[in-house]
Amino acid sequence: MQEIRLKIADGKYQFFMELIKSLDFVQVDNDGDSKKTILSNIKKGLEEVKLIKEGKLKGTPAKDFLDEL
Repeated sequence: MQEIRLKIADGKYQFFMELIKSLDFVQVDNDGDSKKTILSNIKKGLEEVKLIKEGKLKGTPAKDFLDEL
């Protein structure tokens, strides 16, 4: 199976997704991150911050993070 990535104008996104999902030979993996996934990621991040503040996890200094970019 081949995989492609598309950029669709915001105004045409819903129409395109309805169209593409109607094709029996196309598998749509996801429609982007769901609200549940986003909230889960935020929760994990906040738990990491808590562990860093408690000294149970080592954080990355901002300078080191920016140097990697």
